[in-house]
Amino acid sequence: MTKKVRVRFAPSPTGPLHIGGVRTALFNYLFAKKHQGTFILRIEDTDQNRYVEGAEQYIIDALNWCEIPFDEGPNKNETFGPYRQSERKHLYKQYADELIASGNAYYAFDTAEALDFHRKDHEAKGKTFIYNWHNRLKLSNSLSLSAEDVQAKLDAGDDYVIRFKSPQDETLHLTDIIRGDIKIDTNILDDKVLFKSDGMPTYHLANIVDDHLMEITHVIRGEEWLPSLALHYQLYKAFGWETPEFAHLPLILKPTGKGKLSKRDGDKLGFPVFPLKWTDPITHEVSRGYKEDGYFPEAMINFLAFLGWNPGTEQEIFNLDELVSAFELERVHKAGARFDPDKIKWFNHHYMQEQANDDLAEAFKKQHTELTEIDVNYISLVVGMIKERATFISDFWELSSFFFEAPTSYDEKIVAKIMTNDTRELMSELKQIINAVLDFTAENVQTEVKSWIGKKEIGFGKVMQPLRLALVGEMKGPDVFDIIYMIGKAETVKRIENMISTL
Repeated sequence: MTKKVRVRFAPSPTGPLHIGGVRTALFNYLFAKKHQGTFILRIEDTDQNRYVEGAEQYIIDALNWCEIPFDEGPNKNETFGPYRQSERKHLYKQYADELIASGNAYYAFDTAEALDFHRKDHEAKGKTFIYNWHNRLKLSNSLSLSAEDVQAKLDAGDDYVIRFKSPQDETLHLTDIIRGDIKIDTNILDDKVLFKSDGMPTYHLANIVDDHLMEITHVIRGEEWLPSLALHYQLYKAFGWETPEFAHLPLILKPTGKGKLSKRDGDKLGFPVFPLKWTDPITHEVSRGYKEDGYFPEAMINFLAFLGWNPGTEQEIFNLDELVSAFELERVHKAGARFDPDKIKWFNHHYMQEQANDDLAEAFKKQHTELTEIDVNYISLVVGMIKERATFISDFWELSSFFFEAPTSYDEKIVAKIMTNDTRELMSELKQIINAVLDFTAENVQTEVKSWIGKKEIGFGKVMQPLRLALVGEMKGPDVFDIIYMIGKAETVKRIENMISTL
């Protein structure tokens, strides 16, 4: 590539950032870094009626948590700023006027009532109303009216929009990096509104002007924008500007594989669809986030990268640098990608094992008041023993509570299965064996206990199962002798005595 790669992620601040948006941002980021380019965040807030307080900061916070920060954007390296469309609105009218002057756009004075009448009239006849070449000369616009009438309406301050004049009887040959060659019959295109009566541009005009002025080389966006590709190509041609390359990403589908993933699917099946927790500023409804649910950003990024892309190898675990190196837009699929909630848990379990025990211990301690007085170094040792069985830090307490407090009850089914007439007597002898170990290590306790079991010529399980029950309260946990070493001799003896007296 001869030109320096510049890509942009351009969300609207109308609410929390959906993970589909995070995936779009990620693919833009990976492509930019692959080609030593620039990743830009632009906030498309021209629709002020749908603007939601706090949404812009949420978008920025989400990208930062996901570890895909932008190079340019609001309040950061504003070389081509401003990066909020609402702060750029003074730019757009001149470009709309330029299109009118070149004959590629026109003023339309049709009232909302008149357009509604035409739509209903067409519906009554089983047709669809499209404002374009086949009827525009019959409607109220600068193509059907005289120059004098048009000027009179403008001078009188009549409401108008500016529409793009789509061509008649042409075939557009478009190219998409992911989807290949696309042919479009211009006769089916409507004359889209580019500039609204309130003095604000529509997305179509603002998006093209901003991409041009910010020197965007590649537009990587969701499949929902594919129907707009023909208009955007034509706008670049009308302005005489170089067209960026386009790539439209596949949809993220529901876990069933049918239909686009929505917040409702997450609510129904019990998983988040937003990277961070979101509190609606009006309704105060709280939506779950992957961060707060205990996912690591590395797991989320690794998971999202595989939604619609694969490296062409068997490798599934990628850090961010490896993703950058392997990523190619040509390997993105056309078909929708099914969201699998279990797969992201699989990734999270993997990344759990890569976290430092000390860091996990700090986070674990913050979650449980029971650990307030416990030395974090001890907690770190416990975490190292149980994290292999965990998917989230929130799993730690269930897996390790017996390291911090004695069991208060015993699994009744296990009690009925393993407790025999001589169990109490065996446990009393075992207590004395453990109490007699001077150099108290897991290995020494294990040697003494196994030697005693061998001398008594009894089954290993006849002792070890009741011992685990005494220490844990049920049949779970790491090696029994590791538990004994961790909780110490006095606590071990105390728990054995407690089981003997309780059962």
